Amino acid sequence: METKSPRTSGKRPAGKRTGKNVGFIAIVTLFALVAFSAMSQPSSLKTISISQAVQEANAGKYAAIEVQGQELTITKKGDKKPTLKSTLETGSTTADEGIKKDKVKITAKPSSSTTSNIIGFGLTTIVPVLLIGGLLFWMMRSAQGQGNQALSFGKSRARLYGNEKDKVTFKSIAGQAEAKQDLEEVVEFLKFPKKFETLGARIPKGVLLVGPPGTGKTMLARAVAGEAGVPFFSISGSEFVEMFVGVGASRVRDLFAKAKKNAPCIIFVDEIDAVGRRRGSGMGGGHDEREQTLNQILVEMDGFEQGQNVIVLAATNRADVLDPALLRPGRFDRRVGIGLPDRPDRQAILKIHFEKKPLAKDVDLDSLAAKTAGSSGADLANIANEAAIIAARNNHSQITQEDVTEAFERVAIGPERKSKVMNEHEKELTAYHEAGHAIVGHVLPDSDVVHKVTIIPRGGTGGVTWFIPPEDKSYHSILEYKDVLARMLGGRIAEEVMYGQDRVTTGAGNDLQKAAELARDMITQQGMGKKLRDQVFHSEEGIMMERIMHEREYSDETAKVIDDEVEALITEAANRARMVIKANLEQLKRLKDALLDKETVEAEEVARLFEGSHLPKEAALY
Repeated sequence: METKSPRTSGKRPAGKRTGKNVGFIAIVTLFALVAFSAMSQPSSLKTISISQAVQEANAGKYAAIEVQGQELTITKKGDKKPTLKSTLETGSTTADEGIKKDKVKITAKPSSSTTSNIIGFGLTTIVPVLLIGGLLFWMMRSAQGQGNQALSFGKSRARLYGNEKDKVTFKSIAGQAEAKQDLEEVVEFLKFPKKFETLGARIPKGVLLVGPPGTGKTMLARAVAGEAGVPFFSISGSEFVEMFVGVGASRVRDLFAKAKKNAPCIIFVDEIDAVGRRRGSGMGGGHDEREQTLNQILVEMDGFEQGQNVIVLAATNRADVLDPALLRPGRFDRRVGIGLPDRPDRQAILKIHFEKKPLAKDVDLDSLAAKTAGSSGADLANIANEAAIIAARNNHSQITQEDVTEAFERVAIGPERKSKVMNEHEKELTAYHEAGHAIVGHVLPDSDVVHKVTIIPRGGTGGVTWFIPPEDKSYHSILEYKDVLARMLGGRIAEEVMYGQDRVTTGAGNDLQKAAELARDMITQQGMGKKLRDQVFHSEEGIMMERIMHEREYSDETAKVIDDEVEALITEAANRARMVIKANLEQLKRLKDALLDKETVEAEEVARLFEGSHLPKEAALY
């Protein structure tokens, strides 16, 4: 399977858990006290007069009498527990009342102290009341908190930065020299506003950062705040929009009110396209709410008084979908393009990410920078992190060149899947397939250089033929694209040549898909067709609803011509690949044998195995 060349273009809050735990403990304690109170109360005893108790005791009807102070607890004969109680006259005893000791067993029990009575009364009466009151108070506070949360829907959820110890500055960001230069002026606006106002210059109200994902837009915005030493309010565009109409606009008002109180400061809105899409398109979800939020942003940005010294930074990957009113001067006055880093910038970025990692002396970051053409800063950071992980897994004390190479390949084309077992026929077929990609790409003059060929499955592929351009490219010619198409089809054509047209497999499915996409892009977006040369047609990209609603800008006849042009490009590429493979069968089989023997063949050995290969005249005619 051929790979494309590198790119060229929660937990609950602790406070809530604590509150719920306190309420649960209070309820359990309350039930325990109620149970204790019930158990501590004596069972219901029948009260009789002291005279009756004396008479029945002397008659031998009682087994025992327990005296506690003036209280008598009486157990009848045949009973195991007391069933009667009586009270002595004040100051008298059982002997004074005439109870004979030989008729009944009399025991004295110490009177309970006043302190113990008070404690018992408190445990059984006062504490439950206090617990119930505390539980009700907690429930009211919880309800009040929920009410406050409901009322705080309109409050801004922006995070405030600016007091961190390790501030991000321009020195900590490698590359992007032009973008830094534009943003350094923003720092001067915030630091020395009078310098510009005395000359009648108006401080820009907004700066839009536009670039592919992972190029450092958010980090550059934080660097502006770090350099200027001002508060930095950060919020995502999606945080403005809620299910309730008007909430987003309220949050915008609250955010800008906070910013004015903390001026000079920066408001940073990440992914502003979530709320700033073109109005009237009917897209974006929550149509009325989103448009009200956008309208409020427009009003707030145009409503800054001179001297407020609040600058809005925003980042997006899709500046083409933003509302024109948002992009006009007076709102976003400046547009800073942040592109993918070139080779010197990539090397500088790699040095920063490897700076605090122990590197072996054999690690060549310049070579790695050359291989990573088209990678973003985030990609390079990922390579550095993967290299450290691989080194730790291999128990290395330092990151070696092998660790860095493995990390680069893991990020670029996926991890090896050595556990996948293929039979001998599948291995041979895969080897021919990858050798077909390699020989076509090696022979054609405008193709990239073969970097590595392997039949070890990686990612979702059964094997990989990896091409890397010798240098960064900004533009591509028709001849280059045609060579890329031919090498994409080289794997399928190699299967066809070696096994027959009816024996080709599904292994080329991804190659065919990429080839079709490239051919259609050449015709519709780059104007590289023969019949439709220099004509560009709208491509229905984006989400499904937009594709359905968009009216096609060309007729059915033109669509048929586009299809014919795409078919012609694919057919031409397949014919060229077939000519190259048939003319270099010996070299194809050499690489196939090497792949079956070693599974992976590096660039130097590929070049040696392909010695004597040539481009047939028929293939050069195209």
